[in-house]
Amino acid sequence: MITIKGPAIFLAQFIGDEAPFNTLEDICQWASDLGYKGIQLPTLDTRFIDLEQAANDKNYASQLKAKVQSYGLEITELSTHLQGQLVAVNPAFDDLFDAFAPKDLHGNPKARQQWAVQQLKYAVKASHNLGLKALATFSGALLWPFVYPWPQRPENLIETGFAELARLWLPILDEGERYDVDLCYELHPGEDLHDGVTFDMFLQKVNYHNRANILYDPSHFVLQCLDYLQFIDIYHDRIKMFHVKDAEFTPSGRQGVYGGYQNWQSRAGRFRSVGDGQVDFKAVFTKLTQYNFQGWAVLEWECAFKHPEDGAREGAVFIKDYIIRVTDKAFDNFASVDTNNDLNRKLLGL
Repeated sequence: MITIKGPAIFLAQFIGDEAPFNTLEDICQWASDLGYKGIQLPTLDTRFIDLEQAANDKNYASQLKAKVQSYGLEITELSTHLQGQLVAVNPAFDDLFDAFAPKDLHGNPKARQQWAVQQLKYAVKASHNLGLKALATFSGALLWPFVYPWPQRPENLIETGFAELARLWLPILDEGERYDVDLCYELHPGEDLHDGVTFDMFLQKVNYHNRANILYDPSHFVLQCLDYLQFIDIYHDRIKMFHVKDAEFTPSGRQGVYGGYQNWQSRAGRFRSVGDGQVDFKAVFTKLTQYNFQGWAVLEWECAFKHPEDGAREGAVFIKDYIIRVTDKAFDNFASVDTNNDLNRKLLGL
């Protein structure tokens, strides 16, 4: 067995315009002071990483890695969630998702999609240059407006959508194979890949590509009423990344999974800081350890109530306490008996 690495923190929800969250140096010092050992790094803000340069300049990548290490931290993975979202966009969401792309691409879905694919390819190569084996992303969504089959969906609509999603992602997955980097899809509502069934459908369309893998985040499964522990049993071979994020689902006589268009504070399903929700993290860490998960436990702070800095401070301690230092001996070794083949045969009456 392998001890999970951590604690680490995903920086996306913390980056801002005020110190210590506006420079790489300051945010690394902040994370290190809280007790984190790693940072998961978003890739759209050039104050923190120039993605194209990291892909094409190994010296820049080495310097970036060394800078982070000087604070006692490691870069755990790069994140391309927002760029991945733009690989596949249903036209209903074009105007809303333009905000994830450079302004000169707004109103031009084709150019925006080409930019997103190039961003993913840069991120794969940058990950390789940084010595990373996994890359976080979203799948994007062509089919999300049709998630509920009313009005009745036209025949083969879902088949067509997944075939197109696979066509768009296969060149990126092949790039991952070229550079020995796994693409880890966060299975997330709003994405075509949002549960085990949709991941299976995608796997089939990409011919079970070796680089099509999973960022495991149990909070999204709580909100879908999906068995997040059995999920590990089924998909552990494909789980290459782990977000430590909590959630709660408290349905009532008025609302359930769909939330009634309410804000996050008023929904039946909502994200919480770790330890404040319903995820059984003791069982999650145990199962991932049982299956020899080799990655990092990365805090993703999202909470409808608690201040992010409090969530980050508490999260470092929480993850540290839940990581299982694996044993190098069996608990019943004290009762072991020397044996040999002759004794074994005698015990069996042979």
